[in-house]
Amino acid sequence: MDGTVTAADALRMQFDAQRGAFSFEHAPSVAERREKLERLAGLIRAWRGRIVEAIGQDYGARSANETLFAEIATTIGNIDDLKKHLGRWAAPQKFRKPLSTIPGRTYVRYEPKGVVGVISPWNYPFQLAVVPAATALAAGNRVMIKPSEFTPRTADLLRDMFAEGFAEDEVSVVTGGPEVGEAFSRLPFDHLFYTGSTKVGRLVAIEAAKNLTPVTLELGGKSPCIMMPDAEPDKHSRLVAFGKWYNAGQTCVAPDYMLVPRGKAEAYAAALLNEVEGFYSDPARDPDYTAIISERHHERLTALIAEAEGGGATLRRAPADEAALKESRKLAPTLVLNPPADCALMREEIFGPVLPIVEYDSVEDAVAYVTARDHPLALYVFGNNVEACEAVIAKTTSGGAAVNASVLQVGVEHLPFGGVGKSGYGAYHGEAGFREFSHARSVLVFPQAGFLQKLITPPYGKAFRYLANKTIGK
Repeated sequence: MDGTVTAADALRMQFDAQRGAFSFEHAPSVAERREKLERLAGLIRAWRGRIVEAIGQDYGARSANETLFAEIATTIGNIDDLKKHLGRWAAPQKFRKPLSTIPGRTYVRYEPKGVVGVISPWNYPFQLAVVPAATALAAGNRVMIKPSEFTPRTADLLRDMFAEGFAEDEVSVVTGGPEVGEAFSRLPFDHLFYTGSTKVGRLVAIEAAKNLTPVTLELGGKSPCIMMPDAEPDKHSRLVAFGKWYNAGQTCVAPDYMLVPRGKAEAYAAALLNEVEGFYSDPARDPDYTAIISERHHERLTALIAEAEGGGATLRRAPADEAALKESRKLAPTLVLNPPADCALMREEIFGPVLPIVEYDSVEDAVAYVTARDHPLALYVFGNNVEACEAVIAKTTSGGAAVNASVLQVGVEHLPFGGVGKSGYGAYHGEAGFREFSHARSVLVFPQAGFLQKLITPPYGKAFRYLANKTIGK
């Protein structure tokens, strides 16, 4: 034994410190939790410039405006919502109990679970670490965060920011590569929250299951965008384009493919490219058009496009300087019309500024196309007849959905955000998040009347049989 402390050992010591500091008897009050949330919001406001800078450095070119909104404003909005409603959510839920076979007073206490682990991704490296952490704090827990190794500057910033405002046994941030992530997922957390790919999410769930740790998985999938027969390309394409090319498509709920009535693929492609040209004067140089996170991911996206084109698909691209694109590691907004059904572009989540457009013959065919595939994280329907759009939503399933908008539903604090099937399970944001990180503990206060105790215990008599038969009914 040389006394060397491994990464796993260091993680375990941090976990043990948090577990040792946690106490059900002295769980933080609502006032104390609000103070922590206010402290966190104050840190974010003070560090806002450094947050924008760190994320920009990790990406190489990340829209500062998108960072301000998606990473900072959205996070502050979630924290404010938690503070506003925390007292009501944390209060015991009492029930007016009708006559029952079990008499007494009943209520549910919402208690902290203990130590919560948060594994966050690279695409929104600040928001997707801090919002679940803030929600866990609101529920009275202690939190450990493992940010993505693909955004190392943001990971270091998170570590330093939380260290400035919180004790390590209250909130701690651990950095490192895949080996640290693996060791992190093996810790016996009281709840583990993961955002990322379905492939890694499955491995995280397997490790957590060994400790019987409850898990929230926020995954991805291929989120469809259905353009109804009465949708108009020039009217309904703007918010499709917004959702698709925000953060250069590196968003888990971005439209992943578009279904349009047969014969309208070119019309929608033209309308979308028109919107893109209005958004970005030159994608290669426009500071509001974000780069691809890594060269490896850029190469993957390029290969997806090439395979689809080789299979007969038609490409439509926003005009851009190719040399400048390469230098900035950007990929021009690209539309792929009628790609082969079996190409990787139509099988894998794209996670980039590439949108396949597939034509359908009827709304029923479009619905069948969606329901024959894995359940997506989001589903979007566009059209003039809102009731018809909502009817499509009712015939499908997805983690969330929107009519005549894309991505925006994630920014509504009170709407639960989560997946279904292979796009994940569990949900957070607002009250759903508070419940996710809380233990709903049921309590029965039984009457002290002696005759009630005799009624339900042996030896069983006529009164017991009468009560049982009355409950069962005819």
